[in-house]
Amino acid sequence: MNLSIKIFIALVLSVVVGLIAGEPALSFINWWIAPIGTIFINLIKMMIVPVVFFSLVVGMTSLGDTKKLGRIGAKTVCLYLLTTAVAILIGFGIAGIVSPGTGLDLTSNAAVKVKEAPSLMQVLVAMIPANPIDAMAKAQILPVIVFSLFVGIGIVQVGGERAQLLIKFFDAAAEVTYKIIGIVMQFAPIGVFALLLPVVAKNGPAVLLPLMSVIGCVAVGCVIHAIVVYSSLARVWGGHTPMEFFRGMSEAMMIAFTTCSSAAALPINMKNCQEKLGVSREVSSFVLPLGATINMDGTALYMGVCSLFVANVFGVDLTMGQMLMIILTGTLASIGTAGVPGAGLIMLAMVLQTAGLPLEGLALVAGIDRVLDMFRTCLNITGDGAVTIVMDQEEKKYDSNVAGAEA
Repeated sequence: MNLSIKIFIALVLSVVVGLIAGEPALSFINWWIAPIGTIFINLIKMMIVPVVFFSLVVGMTSLGDTKKLGRIGAKTVCLYLLTTAVAILIGFGIAGIVSPGTGLDLTSNAAVKVKEAPSLMQVLVAMIPANPIDAMAKAQILPVIVFSLFVGIGIVQVGGERAQLLIKFFDAAAEVTYKIIGIVMQFAPIGVFALLLPVVAKNGPAVLLPLMSVIGCVAVGCVIHAIVVYSSLARVWGGHTPMEFFRGMSEAMMIAFTTCSSAAALPINMKNCQEKLGVSREVSSFVLPLGATINMDGTALYMGVCSLFVANVFGVDLTMGQMLMIILTGTLASIGTAGVPGAGLIMLAMVLQTAGLPLEGLALVAGIDRVLDMFRTCLNITGDGAVTIVMDQEEKKYDSNVAGAEA
């Protein structure tokens, strides 16, 4: 049986068993089953830094040209930011039709602790690690990416026999990380079941019933964005049919949906893009880790929906200027926001503050944030895969054009 089917069956079983068991069995589930899910998450997290570091160095040395790196990097960032802006517009469109929160009299005095979103300069400073080993120990992906790029550039600049020795070492190390990921993924169905069961058992139908309109808007918006935007990118520029694309992405999408972490899904996403979608290692090793850090289309769509929801609940009519500000802030805020569970609330707090909406609205969204996080994270990593396919095809065309011109 295909692994993605096993994961889906585990997901369905966790919902059924969780609803049947309910809160009376919560103590047993938390004591004996939930730790298994934590072990699975730890196994995935164990591989995040190694796969990013080794793969990016391999990707850099494979490119073999700093000009090529700049060309790919500029195109990738522009495409990521463009799809993020489109995602916010789709969120606005869906929420504008459904009008979630209209007529609700919801008040909450519960304080939601949200870390202050970093400024642009703080993000830029944090990108350069004072101690790369410390950044790796803390799994700070953006500084690790920057350090990896410098190591790759250094190896390319050294050249010769010494460079070949290092290239072979990093290439072998990257292969080892992929093999370990393959072993870990065999336990994915068990991990998915153990992760979701406590959530369903604790909340029961209440995890979905309240504020169903918001959940529905985010879910429908994510599906529309994936089908219309991503499958179009994969088909028109990437040369893959929508069925081929989603089949190749299915395992990574399931992991992202379950763990709510773009970073956790990164190793599986990298493996699947190379093995199932035929993306070259040199492109995927650079574009995917970058996407896991700055590409937050699902989170952007979620911000569009939740902004309108908060505005409706508190009776605020958003002006066109406020909507444009939400689009601009949400797009730029995606850069540097960690690909970890709950990071969307940080971005939402920034957007609400920028648009002049009540921050008390965070307390309303926080109650269903875990469910929303599943959909938006799944969309985030799907976008990473779509952009990677496009960039791979672009580089192949560029190389063939250059070869033709030289001939």
